[in-house]
Amino acid sequence: MSTKKWETPFWPEGVAHDVSGYSYPLTDFLDNSARKYPNKVYTIFSDATRTFAQVKDTADRIANFLARRGIKQGDKVAIFLPNLPHFPEIFFGILKAGAVCVNCNPVYTPTELNHQLSDSGAKMVFCMDHPVFYKSTVEAIKDTDVEDVVICNIKSYLPKLKGILGGLLGKIPKAEKHQKGHLMFDDIVASSAPTPPQIKVDPDKDTAVMLYTGGTTGVPKGAELTHTNFTYNLEAVLEYFMLPHKPGAKPEKLKQGGLNTFIGILPWYHVFGINSALLLAAKTGNRLICVPDPRAGNPPFTEVLKIVQKHKPTFMTAVPTIFVAFTNHPLLDKFDISSLMGCLSGGAPLPPEVCRQFEEKTGSIIFEAYGLTETAPAVCCNPSFKETRRIGSIGFPIPGTDVKIIDIETGTNELPRGEDGEIAVCGPQVMKGYWKRPDANDEVFREIDGKRYFLTGDIGNIDKDGYITITDRKKDMIIVSGFNVYPRDVEDTIYKHPAVELAAVVGLPDERSGEKVKAYIKLKAGAKVTSEEMQQFCKDNMAGYKRPRVIEFRDEIPVSNVGKVLRRALRDEEKAKGTN
Repeated sequence: MSTKKWETPFWPEGVAHDVSGYSYPLTDFLDNSARKYPNKVYTIFSDATRTFAQVKDTADRIANFLARRGIKQGDKVAIFLPNLPHFPEIFFGILKAGAVCVNCNPVYTPTELNHQLSDSGAKMVFCMDHPVFYKSTVEAIKDTDVEDVVICNIKSYLPKLKGILGGLLGKIPKAEKHQKGHLMFDDIVASSAPTPPQIKVDPDKDTAVMLYTGGTTGVPKGAELTHTNFTYNLEAVLEYFMLPHKPGAKPEKLKQGGLNTFIGILPWYHVFGINSALLLAAKTGNRLICVPDPRAGNPPFTEVLKIVQKHKPTFMTAVPTIFVAFTNHPLLDKFDISSLMGCLSGGAPLPPEVCRQFEEKTGSIIFEAYGLTETAPAVCCNPSFKETRRIGSIGFPIPGTDVKIIDIETGTNELPRGEDGEIAVCGPQVMKGYWKRPDANDEVFREIDGKRYFLTGDIGNIDKDGYITITDRKKDMIIVSGFNVYPRDVEDTIYKHPAVELAAVVGLPDERSGEKVKAYIKLKAGAKVTSEEMQQFCKDNMAGYKRPRVIEFRDEIPVSNVGKVLRRALRDEEKAKGTN
Protein backbone atom coordinates (compact mmCIF):
# COMPACT_ATOMS: atom_id res chain seq x y z
CA MET A 1 0.00 0.00 0.00
CA SER A 2 1.37 3.39 -0.91
CA THR A 3 0.03 6.56 0.64
CA LYS A 4 0.94 10.17 0.29
CA LYS A 5 3.24 11.66 2.90
CA TRP A 6 1.19 12.88 5.88
CA GLU A 7 1.45 16.66 5.84
CA THR A 8 2.88 17.76 9.19
CA PRO A 9 6.11 19.34 10.38
CA PHE A 10 5.97 17.10 13.48
CA TRP A 11 6.21 13.64 11.88
CA PRO A 12 8.45 11.53 14.17
CA GLU A 13 12.12 11.62 13.23
CA GLY A 14 13.41 8.33 11.87
CA VAL A 15 9.95 6.93 11.05
CA ALA A 16 9.09 6.02 7.44
CA HIS A 17 5.76 7.11 5.97
CA ASP A 18 5.09 3.67 4.51
CA VAL A 19 5.86 0.01 5.14
CA SER A 20 6.13 -2.98 2.81
CA GLY A 21 6.52 -6.75 2.92
CA TYR A 22 3.63 -7.24 5.33
CA SER A 23 1.50 -9.80 3.47
CA TYR A 24 2.28 -13.16 5.07
CA PRO A 25 0.53 -15.72 7.31
CA LEU A 26 0.00 -14.58 10.88
CA THR A 27 1.54 -17.85 12.12
CA ASP A 28 4.92 -16.58 10.89
CA PHE A 29 5.09 -14.46 14.05
CA LEU A 30 5.39 -17.57 16.21
CA ASP A 31 7.31 -19.75 13.76
CA ASN A 32 9.98 -17.10 13.09
CA SER A 33 10.52 -16.35 16.79
CA ALA A 34 10.65 -20.08 17.61
CA ARG A 35 13.34 -20.47 14.93
CA LYS A 36 15.38 -17.42 15.98
CA TYR A 37 14.83 -17.58 19.75
CA PRO A 38 13.76 -21.17 20.56
CA ASN A 39 14.85 -21.05 24.19
CA LYS A 40 13.72 -17.51 24.95
CA VAL A 41 10.69 -17.20 27.21
CA TYR A 42 7.41 -16.34 25.50
CA THR A 43 4.72 -16.68 28.19
CA ILE A 44 4.90 -16.08 31.94
CA PHE A 45 2.03 -17.25 34.13
CA SER A 46 2.08 -17.46 37.92
CA ASP A 47 5.92 -17.68 37.78
CA ALA A 48 5.88 -20.57 35.28
CA THR A 49 7.38 -19.95 31.85
CA ARG A 50 7.01 -21.37 28.36
CA THR A 51 9.61 -20.85 25.62
CA PHE A 52 8.84 -20.04 22.01
CA ALA A 53 9.85 -23.57 21.05
CA GLN A 54 7.42 -25.03 23.59
CA VAL A 55 4.54 -22.80 22.51
CA LYS A 56 5.15 -23.65 18.86
CA ASP A 57 5.25 -27.37 19.66
CA THR A 58 1.88 -27.18 21.43
CA ALA A 59 0.37 -25.02 18.69
CA ASP A 60 1.48 -27.57 16.08
CA ARG A 61 -0.10 -30.38 18.12
CA ILE A 62 -3.38 -28.47 18.41
CA ALA A 63 -3.40 -27.91 14.65
CA ASN A 64 -2.84 -31.64 14.15
CA PHE A 65 -5.70 -32.43 16.55
CA LEU A 66 -8.06 -30.02 14.80
CA ALA A 67 -7.34 -31.52 11.39
CA ARG A 68 -7.88 -35.06 12.70
CA ARG A 69 -11.13 -33.91 14.29
CA GLY A 70 -12.43 -32.77 10.91
CA ILE A 71 -11.75 -29.03 11.15
CA LYS A 72 -11.11 -27.78 7.62
CA GLN A 73 -9.69 -24.59 6.19
CA GLY A 74 -12.12 -21.73 6.80
CA ASP A 75 -14.01 -23.48 9.64
CA LYS A 76 -14.62 -21.43 12.78
CA VAL A 77 -13.20 -22.40 16.18
CA ALA A 78 -14.06 -20.35 19.27
CA ILE A 79 -11.79 -19.38 22.17
CA PHE A 80 -13.72 -18.64 25.37
CA LEU A 81 -10.83 -17.99 27.76
CA PRO A 82 -9.32 -15.27 29.94
CA ASN A 83 -5.64 -14.39 29.48
CA LEU A 84 -4.18 -17.83 30.18
CA PRO A 85 -0.96 -19.30 28.70
CA HIS A 86 -3.15 -21.73 26.74
CA PHE A 87 -4.51 -18.82 24.70
CA PRO A 88 -1.56 -18.13 22.33
CA GLU A 89 -1.03 -21.88 21.80
CA ILE A 90 -4.69 -22.38 20.86
CA PHE A 91 -4.81 -19.19 18.82
CA PHE A 92 -1.83 -20.13 16.64
CA GLY A 93 -2.91 -23.76 16.54
CA ILE A 94 -6.26 -22.79 15.04
CA LEU A 95 -4.54 -20.66 12.42
CA LYS A 96 -2.05 -23.42 11.60
CA ALA A 97 -5.04 -25.68 10.85
CA GLY A 98 -6.32 -23.07 8.37
CA ALA A 99 -9.33 -22.33 10.58
CA VAL A 100 -10.66 -18.99 11.82
CA CYS A 101 -10.35 -17.89 15.47
CA VAL A 102 -13.59 -16.61 16.96
CA ASN A 103 -12.46 -14.82 20.12
CA CYS A 104 -15.24 -14.63 22.72
CA ASN A 105 -15.51 -12.43 25.79
CA PRO A 106 -15.04 -14.74 28.82
CA VAL A 107 -17.45 -12.70 30.95
CA TYR A 108 -20.31 -13.15 28.50
CA THR A 109 -23.50 -14.75 29.72
CA PRO A 110 -24.65 -17.98 28.02
CA THR A 111 -27.14 -15.96 25.93
CA GLU A 112 -24.46 -13.58 24.66
CA LEU A 113 -22.02 -16.41 23.93
CA ASN A 114 -24.74 -18.41 22.20
CA HIS A 115 -25.27 -15.56 19.73
CA GLN A 116 -21.59 -15.54 18.76
CA LEU A 117 -21.38 -19.31 18.43
CA SER A 118 -24.61 -19.48 16.44
CA ASP A 119 -23.87 -16.55 14.15
CA SER A 120 -20.28 -17.61 13.42
CA GLY A 121 -21.15 -21.28 12.92
CA ALA A 122 -18.27 -22.30 15.21
CA LYS A 123 -17.67 -26.06 15.23
CA MET A 124 -15.54 -26.22 18.36
CA VAL A 125 -14.94 -24.15 21.48
CA PHE A 126 -12.02 -24.05 23.91
CA CYS A 127 -13.09 -23.02 27.41
CA MET A 128 -11.63 -22.83 30.93
CA ASP A 129 -12.11 -25.55 33.52
CA HIS A 130 -13.99 -23.25 35.87
CA PRO A 131 -17.32 -23.39 37.73
CA VAL A 132 -18.71 -20.37 35.85
CA PHE A 133 -16.95 -20.41 32.46
CA TYR A 134 -17.54 -24.09 31.80
CA LYS A 135 -21.18 -23.92 32.88
CA SER A 136 -21.73 -20.94 30.56
CA THR A 137 -20.16 -22.89 27.70
CA VAL A 138 -22.40 -25.93 28.26
CA GLU A 139 -25.50 -23.73 28.17
CA ALA A 140 -24.30 -21.60 25.26
CA ILE A 141 -23.56 -24.45 22.81
CA LYS A 142 -27.22 -25.56 22.74
CA ASP A 143 -28.76 -25.26 19.27
CA THR A 144 -25.40 -24.33 17.69
CA ASP A 145 -23.03 -26.12 15.29
CA VAL A 146 -20.49 -26.77 18.07
CA GLU A 147 -19.48 -30.43 17.97
CA ASP A 148 -16.58 -30.44 20.44
CA VAL A 149 -15.74 -28.68 23.70
CA VAL A 150 -12.11 -28.66 24.87
CA ILE A 151 -11.62 -27.89 28.58
CA CYS A 152 -8.45 -26.08 29.68
CA ASN A 153 -7.27 -26.61 33.25
CA ILE A 154 -4.47 -24.40 34.57
CA LYS A 155 -2.76 -27.02 36.79
CA SER A 156 -0.28 -28.20 34.17
CA TYR A 157 0.72 -24.57 33.45
CA LEU A 158 1.66 -23.79 37.04
CA PRO A 159 5.07 -24.37 38.67
CA LYS A 160 5.11 -28.00 39.79
CA LEU A 161 4.99 -27.38 43.54
CA LYS A 162 2.28 -24.74 43.21
CA GLY A 163 0.23 -27.12 41.08
CA ILE A 164 0.53 -29.92 43.63
CA LEU A 165 -0.32 -27.68 46.59
CA GLY A 166 -3.14 -26.01 44.69
CA GLY A 167 -4.63 -29.39 43.88
CA LEU A 168 -4.37 -30.56 47.46
CA LEU A 169 -5.91 -27.40 48.86
CA GLY A 170 -8.60 -27.15 46.19
CA LYS A 171 -7.41 -23.71 45.03
CA ILE A 172 -7.12 -24.57 41.34
CA PRO A 173 -10.35 -23.64 39.51
CA LYS A 174 -12.33 -26.62 38.28
CA ALA A 175 -15.87 -27.17 37.04
CA GLU A 176 -18.13 -29.19 39.33
CA LYS A 177 -18.69 -31.86 36.68
CA HIS A 178 -17.58 -32.40 33.08
CA GLN A 179 -20.09 -33.60 30.55
CA LYS A 180 -19.47 -36.90 28.81
CA GLY A 181 -17.74 -36.45 25.46
CA HIS A 182 -16.06 -33.17 26.30
CA LEU A 183 -12.29 -33.27 25.86
CA MET A 184 -9.43 -32.20 28.13
CA PHE A 185 -6.80 -29.86 26.69
CA ASP A 186 -3.83 -31.74 28.18
CA ASP A 187 -5.11 -35.02 26.70
CA ILE A 188 -5.56 -33.69 23.17
CA VAL A 189 -2.08 -32.14 23.23
CA ALA A 190 -0.42 -35.32 24.55
CA SER A 191 -2.13 -37.53 21.98
CA SER A 192 -1.32 -35.34 18.95
CA ALA A 193 1.87 -35.15 16.92
CA PRO A 194 3.59 -31.77 16.44
CA THR A 195 2.87 -31.92 12.71
CA PRO A 196 0.31 -29.36 11.54
CA PRO A 197 -1.55 -29.97 8.27
CA GLN A 198 -0.10 -28.52 5.10
CA ILE A 199 -2.29 -25.61 4.10
CA LYS A 200 -1.84 -22.64 1.81
CA VAL A 201 -2.96 -19.26 3.12
CA ASP A 202 -3.81 -16.21 1.03
CA PRO A 203 -2.98 -13.59 3.68
CA ASP A 204 -4.80 -10.78 1.88
CA LYS A 205 -8.06 -12.69 1.48
CA ASP A 206 -8.26 -15.43 4.11
CA THR A 207 -9.92 -14.54 7.39
CA ALA A 208 -7.68 -15.20 10.41
CA VAL A 209 -9.82 -13.86 13.25
CA MET A 210 -13.47 -12.96 13.67
CA LEU A 211 -14.24 -10.48 16.43
CA TYR A 212 -17.73 -9.37 17.33
CA THR A 213 -18.52 -5.68 17.51
CA GLY A 214 -21.55 -3.47 17.39
CA GLY A 215 -20.02 -1.42 14.58
CA THR A 216 -22.01 1.76 14.04
CA THR A 217 -25.43 0.24 14.75
CA GLY A 218 -24.93 -1.72 17.95
CA VAL A 219 -26.17 -5.02 16.53
CA PRO A 220 -23.37 -7.55 17.22
CA LYS A 221 -21.63 -8.47 13.97
CA GLY A 222 -18.56 -10.52 13.21
CA ALA A 223 -15.74 -8.40 11.79
CA GLU A 224 -13.65 -10.60 9.48
CA LEU A 225 -9.99 -9.73 9.89
CA THR A 226 -7.45 -11.21 7.50
CA HIS A 227 -3.88 -12.28 8.20
CA THR A 228 -2.65 -9.15 6.45
CA ASN A 229 -4.85 -6.89 8.56
CA PHE A 230 -2.81 -7.94 11.59
CA THR A 231 0.64 -8.41 10.02
CA TYR A 232 0.50 -4.99 8.38
CA ASN A 233 -0.71 -3.38 11.58
CA LEU A 234 2.21 -4.65 13.63
CA GLU A 235 4.77 -3.88 10.92
CA ALA A 236 3.45 -0.30 10.86
CA VAL A 237 3.30 -0.01 14.66
CA LEU A 238 6.88 -1.26 15.02
CA GLU A 239 7.99 1.30 12.45
CA TYR A 240 6.18 4.10 14.30
CA PHE A 241 6.97 3.43 17.98
CA MET A 242 10.20 4.86 19.37
CA LEU A 243 11.10 4.37 23.03
CA PRO A 244 13.99 5.36 25.30
CA HIS A 245 15.25 1.98 26.47
CA LYS A 246 17.04 3.59 29.42
CA PRO A 247 16.19 6.74 31.43
CA GLY A 248 17.40 9.77 29.52
CA ALA A 249 18.37 7.72 26.44
CA LYS A 250 17.42 8.72 22.92
CA PRO A 251 14.20 7.03 21.73
CA GLU A 252 14.74 4.11 19.36
CA LYS A 253 12.69 1.31 17.81
CA LEU A 254 11.47 -1.53 20.02
CA LYS A 255 14.20 -4.08 20.79
CA GLN A 256 13.58 -7.76 20.03
CA GLY A 257 14.73 -11.19 21.17
CA GLY A 258 13.78 -11.10 24.84
CA LEU A 259 14.95 -7.57 25.63
CA ASN A 260 11.40 -6.41 26.37
CA THR A 261 8.52 -7.74 28.42
CA PHE A 262 4.88 -7.02 27.63
CA ILE A 263 2.14 -7.33 30.24
CA GLY A 264 -1.18 -8.73 29.06
CA ILE A 265 -3.59 -6.68 31.15
CA LEU A 266 -6.18 -6.08 28.44
CA PRO A 267 -8.25 -9.17 27.52
CA TRP A 268 -7.16 -11.10 24.44
CA TYR A 269 -10.66 -11.60 23.11
CA HIS A 270 -10.42 -7.84 22.41
CA VAL A 271 -8.54 -6.61 19.35
CA PHE A 272 -6.50 -4.02 21.30
CA GLY A 273 -5.37 -6.60 23.87
CA ILE A 274 -4.42 -9.37 21.48
CA ASN A 275 -2.62 -7.14 18.98
CA SER A 276 -0.65 -4.98 21.41
CA ALA A 277 0.50 -7.77 23.74
CA LEU A 278 0.05 -11.38 22.59
CA LEU A 279 0.86 -10.79 18.92
CA LEU A 280 3.42 -8.03 19.51
CA ALA A 281 5.39 -10.30 21.84
CA ALA A 282 5.22 -13.17 19.34
CA LYS A 283 6.34 -10.94 16.48
CA THR A 284 9.30 -9.48 18.37
CA GLY A 285 10.45 -12.57 20.28
CA ASN A 286 9.76 -10.92 23.63
CA ARG A 287 8.18 -12.04 26.89
CA LEU A 288 4.44 -11.94 27.57
CA ILE A 289 2.97 -11.86 31.09
CA CYS A 290 -0.46 -13.52 31.24
CA VAL A 291 -2.85 -11.64 33.54
CA PRO A 292 -6.27 -13.36 33.66
CA ASP A 293 -7.77 -10.84 36.10
CA PRO A 294 -6.06 -7.43 36.47
CA ARG A 295 -8.54 -6.38 39.16
CA ALA A 296 -7.47 -9.20 41.50
CA GLY A 297 -6.34 -8.30 45.01
CA ASN A 298 -7.45 -6.26 47.97
CA PRO A 299 -7.73 -3.45 47.14
CA PRO A 300 -8.34 -4.18 43.44
CA PHE A 301 -5.29 -4.13 41.13
CA THR A 302 -2.93 -5.08 43.97
CA GLU A 303 -1.97 -8.40 42.37
CA VAL A 304 -1.06 -6.77 39.07
CA LEU A 305 1.20 -4.31 40.91
CA LYS A 306 2.94 -7.31 42.47
CA ILE A 307 3.36 -8.81 39.00
CA VAL A 308 4.86 -5.58 37.62
CA GLN A 309 7.34 -5.39 40.48
CA LYS A 310 8.35 -9.06 40.14
CA HIS A 311 8.50 -9.58 36.38
CA LYS A 312 9.44 -6.01 35.40
CA PRO A 313 7.45 -5.42 32.19
CA THR A 314 8.84 -2.67 29.99
CA PHE A 315 5.73 -2.03 27.89
CA MET A 316 2.05 -1.89 28.83
CA THR A 317 -1.07 -1.20 26.80
CA ALA A 318 -4.15 -0.20 28.76
CA VAL A 319 -7.32 1.85 28.78
CA PRO A 320 -7.49 5.11 30.77
CA THR A 321 -9.35 3.51 33.68
CA ILE A 322 -6.39 1.19 34.31
CA PHE A 323 -3.98 4.14 34.41
CA VAL A 324 -6.40 5.78 36.86
CA ALA A 325 -6.45 2.60 38.98
CA PHE A 326 -2.63 2.57 39.11
CA THR A 327 -2.18 6.23 40.01
CA ASN A 328 -4.92 6.17 42.67
CA HIS A 329 -3.95 2.83 44.22
CA PRO A 330 -3.46 3.38 47.97
CA LEU A 331 -0.47 1.00 48.05
CA LEU A 332 1.26 2.23 44.89
CA ASP A 333 4.22 3.71 46.77
CA LYS A 334 5.00 0.27 48.22
CA PHE A 335 5.72 -1.16 44.76
CA ASP A 336 8.53 -0.57 42.30
CA ILE A 337 6.97 -0.23 38.83
CA SER A 338 9.82 1.80 37.34
CA SER A 339 10.56 -0.94 34.77
CA LEU A 340 7.78 0.46 32.54
CA MET A 341 9.40 2.46 29.75
CA GLY A 342 6.41 2.99 27.48
CA CYS A 343 2.64 2.69 27.69
CA LEU A 344 0.02 2.80 25.00
CA SER A 345 -3.42 4.16 25.86
CA GLY A 346 -6.54 3.58 23.82
CA GLY A 347 -10.24 2.77 23.97
CA ALA A 348 -11.23 6.19 25.34
CA PRO A 349 -9.76 9.70 25.69
CA LEU A 350 -6.90 9.92 28.20
CA PRO A 351 -7.37 12.78 30.72
CA PRO A 352 -4.20 14.97 30.71
CA GLU A 353 -3.98 14.94 34.53
CA VAL A 354 -4.08 11.13 34.61
CA CYS A 355 -1.27 11.04 32.06
CA ARG A 356 0.78 13.52 34.08
CA GLN A 357 0.34 11.64 37.36
CA PHE A 358 1.13 8.23 35.90
CA GLU A 359 4.29 9.44 34.17
CA GLU A 360 5.38 11.27 37.31
CA LYS A 361 5.01 8.15 39.46
CA THR A 362 6.52 5.66 36.99
CA GLY A 363 8.96 7.59 34.84
CA SER A 364 7.25 6.04 31.80
CA ILE A 365 5.76 7.76 28.79
CA ILE A 366 2.18 7.28 27.62
CA PHE A 367 1.14 7.83 24.03
CA GLU A 368 -2.46 7.71 22.85
CA ALA A 369 -3.64 5.56 19.97
CA TYR A 370 -6.90 5.28 18.08
CA GLY A 371 -8.36 2.26 16.39
CA LEU A 372 -11.36 0.01 16.03
CA THR A 373 -12.13 -3.69 15.93
CA GLU A 374 -12.69 -3.28 12.19
CA THR A 375 -9.14 -1.95 11.73
CA ALA A 376 -7.21 -4.63 13.69
CA PRO A 377 -7.01 -2.06 15.49
CA ALA A 378 -4.46 0.74 15.02
CA VAL A 379 -5.30 3.71 12.79
CA CYS A 380 -3.58 6.67 14.44
CA CYS A 381 -1.13 7.28 17.23
CA ASN A 382 0.52 10.21 18.94
CA PRO A 383 4.27 10.39 18.41
CA SER A 384 6.10 8.60 21.22
CA PHE A 385 8.16 11.73 21.85
CA LYS A 386 7.07 14.04 24.67
CA GLU A 387 8.13 17.05 22.62
CA THR A 388 5.72 16.35 19.74
CA ARG A 389 2.85 14.35 21.22
CA ARG A 390 -0.34 16.26 21.95
CA ILE A 391 -2.44 14.81 24.76
CA GLY A 392 -6.08 14.99 23.76
CA SER A 393 -5.34 14.32 20.10
CA ILE A 394 -4.83 10.92 18.47
CA GLY A 395 -1.77 12.08 16.57
CA PHE A 396 -1.10 10.98 12.99
CA PRO A 397 -2.04 7.94 10.87
CA ILE A 398 0.42 5.07 11.29
CA PRO A 399 2.69 4.45 8.27
CA GLY A 400 0.81 3.24 5.21
CA THR A 401 -2.60 4.46 6.43
CA ASP A 402 -4.63 7.37 5.07
CA VAL A 403 -7.30 9.25 7.01
CA LYS A 404 -9.85 11.66 5.57
CA ILE A 405 -12.47 13.82 7.24
CA ILE A 406 -15.70 13.27 5.31
CA ASP A 407 -18.99 15.14 5.34
CA ILE A 408 -21.53 13.41 7.58
CA GLU A 409 -24.46 13.71 5.19
CA THR A 410 -23.13 11.81 2.18
CA GLY A 411 -19.94 10.21 3.51
CA THR A 412 -18.14 10.97 0.24
CA ASN A 413 -16.92 14.59 0.25
CA GLU A 414 -13.59 15.38 1.89
CA LEU A 415 -13.65 18.42 4.18
CA PRO A 416 -10.83 20.95 4.60
CA ARG A 417 -8.57 20.96 7.62
CA GLY A 418 -10.12 22.34 10.77
CA GLU A 419 -13.67 21.27 9.92
CA ASP A 420 -15.48 18.53 11.80
CA GLY A 421 -16.67 15.48 9.88
CA GLU A 422 -16.65 11.70 10.02
CA ILE A 423 -13.26 10.01 10.24
CA ALA A 424 -12.71 7.68 7.27
CA VAL A 425 -9.81 5.20 7.10
CA CYS A 426 -8.03 3.54 4.19
CA GLY A 427 -5.23 1.05 4.76
CA PRO A 428 -4.22 -2.62 4.76
CA GLN A 429 -5.59 -2.99 8.30
CA VAL A 430 -9.23 -2.36 7.29
CA MET A 431 -11.31 -5.52 7.69
CA LYS A 432 -12.57 -7.70 4.87
CA GLY A 433 -16.11 -6.94 6.02
CA TYR A 434 -18.85 -8.02 8.39
CA TRP A 435 -19.67 -11.74 8.34
CA LYS A 436 -22.89 -12.43 6.41
CA ARG A 437 -23.90 -8.76 6.57
CA PRO A 438 -23.73 -7.14 3.11
CA ASP A 439 -26.23 -4.52 4.30
CA ALA A 440 -23.90 -3.43 7.10
CA ASN A 441 -20.94 -3.40 4.71
CA ASP A 442 -22.81 -1.05 2.38
CA GLU A 443 -23.27 1.34 5.30
CA VAL A 444 -19.61 1.60 6.28
CA PHE A 445 -17.59 1.36 3.06
CA ARG A 446 -17.17 4.16 0.51
CA GLU A 447 -15.03 4.49 -2.59
CA ILE A 448 -13.20 7.82 -2.52
CA ASP A 449 -10.56 8.77 -5.08
CA GLY A 450 -10.57 5.19 -6.30
CA LYS A 451 -9.77 3.74 -2.85
CA ARG A 452 -11.88 1.84 -0.31
CA TYR A 453 -12.49 3.79 2.89
CA PHE A 454 -14.09 2.64 6.13
CA LEU A 455 -16.43 5.10 7.85
CA THR A 456 -15.64 4.89 11.57
CA GLY A 457 -18.72 6.58 13.02
CA ASP A 458 -16.41 8.94 14.96
CA ILE A 459 -16.46 12.69 14.36
CA GLY A 460 -13.23 14.66 14.31
CA ASN A 461 -10.95 17.09 12.53
CA ILE A 462 -7.38 17.55 11.36
CA ASP A 463 -5.68 20.75 12.55
CA LYS A 464 -3.18 22.86 10.62
CA ASP A 465 -0.27 20.83 12.04
CA GLY A 466 -1.78 17.50 10.95
CA TYR A 467 -2.91 16.30 14.39
CA ILE A 468 -6.23 14.46 14.39
CA THR A 469 -8.73 15.02 17.21
CA ILE A 470 -11.96 13.17 17.95
CA THR A 471 -14.69 15.61 18.96
CA ASP A 472 -17.91 13.56 19.02
CA ARG A 473 -19.56 10.31 18.03
CA LYS A 474 -21.90 9.84 15.14
CA LYS A 475 -23.12 6.68 16.81
CA ASP A 476 -24.69 6.28 20.25
CA MET A 477 -21.91 4.04 21.50
CA ILE A 478 -20.98 4.24 25.20
CA ILE A 479 -17.42 3.57 26.35
CA VAL A 480 -17.21 1.94 29.81
CA SER A 481 -13.66 1.38 31.05
CA GLY A 482 -12.49 1.24 27.44
CA PHE A 483 -15.10 -1.31 26.34
CA ASN A 484 -17.75 -0.48 23.75
CA VAL A 485 -21.34 -0.69 24.92
CA TYR A 486 -24.05 -0.31 22.31
CA PRO A 487 -27.41 1.00 23.56
CA ARG A 488 -29.34 -1.19 21.13
CA ASP A 489 -27.61 -4.30 22.50
CA VAL A 490 -28.52 -3.43 26.11
CA GLU A 491 -32.05 -2.36 25.15
CA ASP A 492 -32.67 -5.63 23.31
CA THR A 493 -31.82 -7.53 26.49
CA ILE A 494 -34.04 -5.34 28.67
CA TYR A 495 -36.93 -5.89 26.25
CA LYS A 496 -36.76 -9.60 27.04
CA HIS A 497 -38.21 -8.83 30.48
CA PRO A 498 -41.96 -9.51 30.21
CA ALA A 499 -42.91 -6.33 32.11
CA VAL A 500 -41.05 -3.89 29.81
CA GLU A 501 -42.94 -1.88 27.22
CA LEU A 502 -40.26 0.60 26.17
CA ALA A 503 -36.56 1.00 26.98
CA ALA A 504 -33.85 3.52 26.18
CA VAL A 505 -30.18 3.46 27.14
CA VAL A 506 -27.64 6.31 27.18
CA GLY A 507 -24.17 6.93 28.57
CA LEU A 508 -23.47 9.38 31.39
CA PRO A 509 -20.10 10.77 32.53
CA ASP A 510 -18.41 8.79 35.29
CA GLU A 511 -15.11 9.59 37.01
CA ARG A 512 -14.21 5.94 37.58
CA SER A 513 -15.11 4.29 34.28
CA GLY A 514 -15.27 7.25 31.87
CA GLU A 515 -18.94 6.61 31.20
CA LYS A 516 -21.69 4.61 32.87
CA VAL A 517 -24.85 3.11 31.43
CA LYS A 518 -28.25 4.51 32.37
CA ALA A 519 -31.49 2.81 31.36
CA TYR A 520 -34.90 4.46 31.12
CA ILE A 521 -37.73 1.96 31.30
CA LYS A 522 -41.46 2.26 30.72
CA LEU A 523 -43.37 -0.69 32.15
CA LYS A 524 -46.45 -2.26 30.64
CA ALA A 525 -49.78 -1.17 32.12
CA GLY A 526 -50.31 -2.76 35.52
CA ALA A 527 -46.79 -4.23 35.70
CA LYS A 528 -44.68 -3.79 38.82
CA VAL A 529 -40.92 -4.28 38.90
CA THR A 530 -38.41 -2.84 41.37
CA SER A 531 -35.07 -1.38 40.40
CA GLU A 532 -33.35 -4.21 42.29
CA GLU A 533 -35.31 -6.84 40.35
CA MET A 534 -34.42 -5.20 37.04
CA GLN A 535 -30.75 -4.98 38.06
CA GLN A 536 -30.77 -8.70 38.83
CA PHE A 537 -32.38 -9.43 35.45
CA CYS A 538 -29.62 -7.44 33.73
CA LYS A 539 -26.97 -9.24 35.78
CA ASP A 540 -28.35 -12.60 34.68
CA ASN A 541 -28.44 -11.67 31.01
CA MET A 542 -25.50 -9.41 30.11
CA ALA A 543 -21.82 -8.88 30.82
CA GLY A 544 -20.95 -6.66 33.78
CA TYR A 545 -19.59 -3.69 31.83
CA LYS A 546 -22.85 -3.48 29.83
CA ARG A 547 -25.17 -3.47 32.82
CA PRO A 548 -26.98 -0.22 33.68
CA ARG A 549 -25.55 1.40 36.79
CA VAL A 550 -28.65 3.61 36.94
CA ILE A 551 -32.24 2.61 36.17
CA GLU A 552 -35.05 5.15 35.94
CA PHE A 553 -38.67 4.07 35.52
CA ARG A 554 -40.77 6.52 33.53
CA ASP A 555 -44.36 6.92 32.48
CA GLU A 556 -43.18 8.12 29.07
CA ILE A 557 -39.96 7.97 27.05
CA PRO A 558 -39.41 10.55 24.28
CA VAL A 559 -39.92 9.16 20.76
CA SER A 560 -40.03 10.67 17.28
CA ASN A 561 -43.18 10.94 15.20
CA VAL A 562 -42.35 7.55 13.72
CA GLY A 563 -41.85 5.96 17.14
CA LYS A 564 -38.03 5.97 17.30
CA VAL A 565 -36.61 6.46 20.79
CA LEU A 566 -34.83 9.83 21.03
CA ARG A 567 -31.68 9.00 22.98
CA ARG A 568 -30.20 12.44 22.30
CA ALA A 569 -33.20 14.08 24.02
CA LEU A 570 -32.48 11.99 27.10
CA ARG A 571 -28.80 12.92 27.02
CA ASP A 572 -29.73 16.58 26.69
CA GLU A 573 -31.98 16.24 29.75
CA GLU A 574 -29.13 14.81 31.78
CA LYS A 575 -26.77 17.52 30.56
CA ALA A 576 -29.26 20.21 31.59
CA LYS A 577 -29.47 18.63 35.05
CA GLY A 578 -25.68 18.59 35.27
CA THR A 579 -25.67 14.83 35.84
CA ASN A 580 -22.34 13.26 36.78
